[in-house]
Amino acid sequence: MRTGIFFHYQKGERLRDFPEALKEILCKDNVLLYDALYPFKPPSTLELDPIPIETLHHIHSAQMIERVRRTSDFEGALLSASGTVRAAEKVVKGEIDNAFVFTGYGDHHAGTDFFGGGCYFNGAAVAVSELRRRFGARRFAIIDTDAHHGDGSWEIFQEDLDVLYVCFCTDPFMEENNNVNIEIPWKVTDQEYLALVRREFLSRMRKFQPEILFWNWGYDGTQGDYGDLGLTENFHISLAKVLKVVADQVLKGRLIVVLCGGSRRDLARYLIPEIITVLAA
Repeated sequence: MRTGIFFHYQKGERLRDFPEALKEILCKDNVLLYDALYPFKPPSTLELDPIPIETLHHIHSAQMIERVRRTSDFEGALLSASGTVRAAEKVVKGEIDNAFVFTGYGDHHAGTDFFGGGCYFNGAAVAVSELRRRFGARRFAIIDTDAHHGDGSWEIFQEDLDVLYVCFCTDPFMEENNNVNIEIPWKVTDQEYLALVRREFLSRMRKFQPEILFWNWGYDGTQGDYGDLGLTENFHISLAKVLKVVADQVLKGRLIVVLCGGSRRDLARYLIPEIITVLAA
């Protein structure tokens, strides 16, 4: 497997140890780092080019884009979305098999004309639009395991019959077209959550037969983080292995992991290299 890592310099504490924490992983021949805008960049890395602003207009309203532009986080939000789009492009072109995208500003709370919760642009939605427009791809699946409901993704895809969006969060069960919300109890064991994923997502995805799988991954549901659901650190690694297997079996490995919620620096330093290692296995 050829795994792409898409990274850019970001403000805040949770990713302060990166990209240095990936040093051993980057020695692997099948791992490629696409990066942008961080101090003391090594000269051998591949550039992460920002997407044109016009690309955002296929998903978000002009008024919303202008509101984001007026914030101090616009550059980081644009690069976060750019990482997801560039990863998807390189996967569909066969340059890499799967990817991990570092985002400072997550996807799933950004809708057509609204944003919030640290999400400014919906990178997965923009990537879906670009793959359809430029490469003729059609069907996509998104699994969202951030602890909170992805209201932006839900709104964008609620009428799109060629996108399967399954969100696991504490909101009640909902199903509309191919949008499904699976309720997670406030306190859940690793085994109970994994069983829900196998029952409620894997069966749907195998039947749906998408071309690419996006995983909106948040570790905020881990014990001690702000969305604490009772999950242990190792739950996320187990889930990564489950999704990697099904992606290899159904999608020729085409899995794009998009970092969403989570605040603890120690969890990021431990979990992100482990999940990238799963991808590159």
